[in-house]
Amino acid sequence: QVELVESGGDSVQPGESLSLSCEASGTIYGINSMGWYRQAPGREREFVAIVGDESPIQYADAVKGRFTASRDSAKNAVYLQMSNLRPEDTAVYYCNIELPYKPYRYWGQGTQVTVSS
Repeated sequence: QVELVESGGDSVQPGESLSLSCEASGTIYGINSMGWYRQAPGREREFVAIVGDESPIQYADAVKGRFTASRDSAKNAVYLQMSNLRPEDTAVYYCNIELPYKPYRYWGQGTQVTVSS
């Protein structure tokens, strides 16, 4: 069993920055990737960023140039630095881990990010 715990969600004003963190705990034999998704009210969960082992970091078009994802393999952690936040970034942000063995995927509980003036 793997547990993902996110932190860093907050309410900020447009143009401000925020950092999210996610750390995985439990017995982990290997990780394919860790990443971030988000879900706004009334919308489906959508991809934000993913950090693989050997592949370039991928970003959703909506966040390219504003968000930076990174990963600390020693801590089984992934981070999301968000800058120039916009009201449309308001959502619950979920951490995701992809494993090379069953059950292949875990999700965190989510952390709320609200961007409003």
